[in-house]
Amino acid sequence: MKIGVVGSGIMGNGIAQVFAMSGHTVILSDLNKQALDKAELVINQNVERVLKKSNQLDKKQTVLDCLTYTTDNSLLKDADLIVEAVTENMEVKRSVFKELDSFCTSKTILATNTSGLSITELANMTNRPGKVCGMHFFNPVPVMKLVEIVRGAETTDETIQFVQSLTKEMEKVSIVAKDSPLFVVNRILIPMLSEAMFVYGEGIASAEDIDSGMVYGTNQPIGPLRLADMIGLDTLLYVQETLLEETGDSKYRIPPILKQLVRAGHYGRKTNKGFYTYE
Repeated sequence: MKIGVVGSGIMGNGIAQVFAMSGHTVILSDLNKQALDKAELVINQNVERVLKKSNQLDKKQTVLDCLTYTTDNSLLKDADLIVEAVTENMEVKRSVFKELDSFCTSKTILATNTSGLSITELANMTNRPGKVCGMHFFNPVPVMKLVEIVRGAETTDETIQFVQSLTKEMEKVSIVAKDSPLFVVNRILIPMLSEAMFVYGEGIASAEDIDSGMVYGTNQPIGPLRLADMIGLDTLLYVQETLLEETGDSKYRIPPILKQLVRAGHYGRKTNKGFYTYE
């Protein structure tokens, strides 16, 4: 099966990797050649590490041969499925979906890796709304087992079943959600991260103590502030703004410390500084 992935950032890299490791032909596309070169290096290293751990290093070249890196989106025209993984911005995603719909064959299913933007709105940019859905992977993609499959207003059962089948092939677990602000996981997760930021911003406890409290008090594998840094504070701010705007519910108010850090250019691990400082 031929799979396209648009966007070669952290999420796009991981999505391309797991599809390739499942034996699919993968075309990873990005407008930025340097980003693609970096993606190829990262994927090569990650594939080698995974296969070495399972004593299957002899399969490395077979997996890498499944991957093609390109700046030419037209190579995706006959893909069975394309997963969009560009920046979490509705206008950018709308543009990508409109472009893909204009030249892809009628069989192509278009999916988005958005963590909470409207699937129905993106589908409306195409002439195939029944073949548009959400396919939300979690970071880091090769490690996290969950894929959130999101049904837009016109997504067909056949599309959902097709994506569920692919997800199972990758040995991942899927859940299906209706199109709604932040879907299921982030709708529950974001308020928790937000409250941790309010506790920190009010000086109630240090970042380390907040995270230790949640790790050892609630058995979470990582504290909420470290998780926020991992996700990216700029991404979190955009997601929270979307949730607040879509629901109009004050319980989703945005912590001032989050705005302050983003305005200062401190986005977490991606900039080596957020609630923590990284090497």
